[in-house]
Amino acid sequence: MKSYALVGTGGRAGLYISAIGGQWRENARMVAFCDTNQTRMDYANRLLMQEGAASVPTWQAAQFEAMIRETQPDTIIVTTMDRTHDDYIVRALRAGCDVITEKPMTIDETRALRILDAIEETGKTVRVAFNYRYAPHHSKVRELLMNNTIGEVYSVHFEWLLNTEHGADYFRRWHREKRNSGGLLVHKSTHHFDLMNFWLDSFPLRVYAEGGLRFYGKENAEKRGVTHFYPRAHGYAAAQDDPFALHMADNPQLKALYLDAEHEDNYWRDQSVFSDGITIEDTMSVLVKYQNQCQLTYSLNTYLPWEGLNVVFNGSLGRLEMKIVEKSYVNAGGERANEGSLTSCDITVFPMFAAPWKAEFTLGEGGHGGGDNAMLADLFGTPEHDPLQRAADHRAGAMSILTGIAGNISLQQQRPVNFNEFELVARLKKAAHRA
Repeated sequence: MKSYALVGTGGRAGLYISAIGGQWRENARMVAFCDTNQTRMDYANRLLMQEGAASVPTWQAAQFEAMIRETQPDTIIVTTMDRTHDDYIVRALRAGCDVITEKPMTIDETRALRILDAIEETGKTVRVAFNYRYAPHHSKVRELLMNNTIGEVYSVHFEWLLNTEHGADYFRRWHREKRNSGGLLVHKSTHHFDLMNFWLDSFPLRVYAEGGLRFYGKENAEKRGVTHFYPRAHGYAAAQDDPFALHMADNPQLKALYLDAEHEDNYWRDQSVFSDGITIEDTMSVLVKYQNQCQLTYSLNTYLPWEGLNVVFNGSLGRLEMKIVEKSYVNAGGERANEGSLTSCDITVFPMFAAPWKAEFTLGEGGHGGGDNAMLADLFGTPEHDPLQRAADHRAGAMSILTGIAGNISLQQQRPVNFNEFELVARLKKAAHRA
């Protein structure tokens, strides 16, 4: 049985708490929580006990190394704010622990190099929680492409839609500042760029991006004629009838995690999406050229009427199309099984000289189209041989964020960004050759 300590007991922590305390308790044991906020750690313990497991000691963030020395976990689970991932990952590795980290692994190249240095120094491992890889429909696309169903893939068009509930949520909380999240090309699109690397079994050569803040933010709202503003939903009458307002007091989970914890850190989870201080984009387009010469056109928009994706692959033997509609949700605002769960999914193959046909697969149950449960089984169960190679290590984590990092540089400098500009790419190549 392996032991785990978790740092960062916000919304994403619940996935791991319920898995370790519940279904996988025979294989895994939680030994400690660590956070800057005692109220949230106390709530994490309540979640753990609801699963039938015993409560565990809690440690303040400043006591991170002491926690490791005292509780001796095999693995640290990192679910903190994105810009702090590297700090906890590096300290955990150097303290002798393996790491499981939420995506994105980190938010810029400098931080990624720190992680790579620590891995090479210690020989310990980092797993990145790319749950989308494990969703049956995404795995099916990987299988079809591996089997040469449409031949060599020449081009991909990938459109991800975030709606006015989930999409807006990134503009209410810490993600709205690029210094915290790397922007959505890193925080959110890391999923999509990882899927591309996974599906194509290739990595980017060159990236060009355009983007801007077009819908959210005070200035954009003013241009559309809005005259009444509020800083946050809680306690402001102007927010009562705003469909973009998040009313935490009406949601037991959000209230316990954030509203009841405000007195410790003054963190507002329910900021107005039409306030000042937003430094991330809400409308993004990216062109990517891959090592296998495939070219990608990608878009991410965050204010749309429905949530999901359209992705098409054009190949030498035909075309593959996938359309997904996901259920609307707010992170940590409801049942975890509803987060990213599917309303519908359709995969169609169009052979060049034959009738189109539907790909058969079983819709996964639970969060992210069944990806959550399958990933947790891989992390905490007994890993089986996986011909699709869905487990993601630090190399996968690094290469997925680099597409978004390159996109951010491209946005700022208005130029294409080549992957050979990154020291991280050269370092990973050297490491692969040594292996």
